Amino acid sequence: MNEEKSGKLKKLLPLAGGFCTGILNGLFGAGGGMVAVPFLRSGGLDEKESHASSVALLMALSAVSVVLYLWRGSMTVGDALPYLPGALAGSAAGALLMPKISTKWLRRIFGLLMIYGGIRMVMG
Repeated sequence: MNEEKSGKLKKLLPLAGGFCTGILNGLFGAGGGMVAVPFLRSGGLDEKESHASSVALLMALSAVSVVLYLWRGSMTVGDALPYLPGALAGSAAGALLMPKISTKWLRRIFGLLMIYGGIRMVMG
């Protein structure tokens, strides 16, 4: 592949990754992280930067999804309210723990969660 085509492909990768992440996040509720992390890694970020950047990306995508779901009447804020305290505490714990977890174990945990999520989706 010549340098010009390689440069164009490199510019399209973030767009394609963002689109796939957005679709999955909108359909499955934050499932876009499974796509975002590998795309961010292929864009040159290290493992931990990819996971942290994925969280920031998914925050924005989730906000858009919430607005659309509320607008359509598919949910109410009250539906999510009981889960928010635990989710906020878990988010803080995860952000504090990530720097202490080795990249090797972070990959293993992420891979196991992807497998678990896939099995749950297939088994319905």
